[in-house]
Amino acid sequence: MVFGQVVIGPPGSGKTTYCNGMSQFLKFIGRKVAVINLDPANDSLPYECAVNIEDLIKLSDVMTEHSLGPNGGLVYCMDYLEKNVDWLQSKLEPLLKDHYLLFDFPGQVELFFLHSNTKNVVMKLIKKLNLRLTAVHLVDAHLCSDPGKYVSALLLSLSTMLHLELPHINVLSKIDLIESYGKLDVQDLSYLHHHLDQDPRSAKYRKLTKELCEVIEDFSLVNFTTLDIQDKESVGNLVKLIDKSNGYIFAGIDASAVEFSKIAVRQVDWDYYRAAAVQEKYMKDDENFDDKD
Repeated sequence: MVFGQVVIGPPGSGKTTYCNGMSQFLKFIGRKVAVINLDPANDSLPYECAVNIEDLIKLSDVMTEHSLGPNGGLVYCMDYLEKNVDWLQSKLEPLLKDHYLLFDFPGQVELFFLHSNTKNVVMKLIKKLNLRLTAVHLVDAHLCSDPGKYVSALLLSLSTMLHLELPHINVLSKIDLIESYGKLDVQDLSYLHHHLDQDPRSAKYRKLTKELCEVIEDFSLVNFTTLDIQDKESVGNLVKLIDKSNGYIFAGIDASAVEFSKIAVRQVDWDYYRAAAVQEKYMKDDENFDDKD
């Protein structure tokens, strides 16, 4: 059983920076990490990747050979990866024994709520390699300063959650910069609706906006956690959420948990040691039950 993260989000949301910072943090707390770059447009990587899609296909070559733009080229690359998923599987197999996986995906949002190629790649890997993955959806925190952009981010997050069908965590990245853009109560959609009414450009879309907000509230699925990738406490709190969502906390307690507890500043609602004790108790109960049989 192998654990990891599928890192997605719009262009400029900080996915590559996130993968770089997250890999450093996870290594610091004792985990072996492998970063897999699946963005054929990302030719300047700040991290050392264990697998690089450019060894299979390059966006620049696709655009030249097929006379495609960057968006069409990325769709072609993901279709090509889906057809050659065995290549990716063979690259990942040597890492399965002891690595935590970080998948750095492209920033073209259509790949995650419209096209099926990316979802099919992820699902095939989960089935063939017994992976336990959480989708980490990054959204630039500056969108919180504009009601219209924030509603769009909510709809994108909801659509992506429903399409990918993975454990999912929405993250407002670059939260350390939010104060420079102004403040907005982004959790109260009625408050957002009121602010949109004050904008003459949005007045004619009042009814549409209201309906969209109701859709988001009816599903009751979308919420956000915040992240400053340069802050250990912030990254640590996010890692704990991810570990809960993909089940890493039940994989056993090792030295990383000890190091992790030293890093955490605030007390959180999860006790790693208590979880381990509960898991051990259930295992012993199962053994006793088998012995009685």
